[in-house]
Amino acid sequence: MSYDAKVFNVMVASPGDVLAERAVFREVIHEWNAVHSEARKVVLMPVGWETHSSPEMGGGPQDIINKQVLHSCDLLVGIFWTKAGTPTTEFASGTIEEIERHLAAGRLAMLYFSSTPAVMDDVDQEQYQTLKAFKASCRGRGLFESFESLAEFRSKFSRQLQQKLNAHEMFKLAQVQLPSAKPGPLGTFPAATQSLTLEARTLLKEASQDPQGQIIYIHLLGGSVLQSNGKSFIESAERRVIARWEAGLNQLKSEGLIIPRGKGEIFEITAKGYEFADKLDS
Repeated sequence: MSYDAKVFNVMVASPGDVLAERAVFREVIHEWNAVHSEARKVVLMPVGWETHSSPEMGGGPQDIINKQVLHSCDLLVGIFWTKAGTPTTEFASGTIEEIERHLAAGRLAMLYFSSTPAVMDDVDQEQYQTLKAFKASCRGRGLFESFESLAEFRSKFSRQLQQKLNAHEMFKLAQVQLPSAKPGPLGTFPAATQSLTLEARTLLKEASQDPQGQIIYIHLLGGSVLQSNGKSFIESAERRVIARWEAGLNQLKSEGLIIPRGKGEIFEITAKGYEFADKLDS
C-alpha cells in the first residue's frame, strides 16, 4: 500500500579506499527504510556522486558534483581510512570540499574515521598526512566517530543514524499531517486525535496489530523499555528521546485510545483506539 512520506537525501562523501564502507552505508540506509519508513513517514535516499551525477560541461568536476548532488543533500556521511581524496582548486580534496561546504551551509554531517590496520608501505604518505591534518581540524568543531572493522562501522552507523532520526529537529519537523478522521459508528473523534504526534501514531498502529493489543512501558535502572507488537521503540538513553515517546504514550491515554492495566506498566488499546488506528492508513 502506498503512503505519503518526506524524502531526505543522505550523501556519502569518501575517497576511494573505503568502498566496502560505502556499500555498508547503503545497506544500513535501505534496512532503515524497510523497517521504519512507513511508520515514521520518512524515506532516506542514499546518494553519491557516482550514482547521482550526470555528464555536464562548462565547470570543474567538483563544482558540477556540488551543484548536482551536494546542494540537495540533507545529511552528509563522511568516511575516511588512509586517503583524503583528489585535490580540488580550493580544498585539499573533493571529499573534504563536500564536507566543508555542507557544514558551511549549516547542514547536518556525521564523520567516521577508520583505524583498521593498514600496510604503511602501500599508503600514500602525502594523502595520509593531509587526512591527519583534516582530522585534527575536526576535533575542535564537533564530534566524530572511529571504527576498527567493517562490522563495527555497521553497528555504530546503524545505531547513530537512528539516534539522529529520533532527536534531530530536521527529522522531527518531517511529520506528515494525518488526513481528517471521519466519524465512525462509535462516535466522533476529538479534534486533538487528528494531530497525534509521530510517536503516538506509531504506538497506536503497532498496538492495533499486537495480538494482545498491548503497549508495555517499563522503567529500568539502565533506561526505559517501550514495546508493542514485538518491536522496541526507545533506542537511545537520551532523555530527550525518551520524553518524546512518553509524550506520545500520554497523548494516547488522554484521548482515550489506550487504557492502563495493572500498575500502569501495561496499556491496552480501546475500541476507539482500534477504530482510529484503522483510519491511519485510509
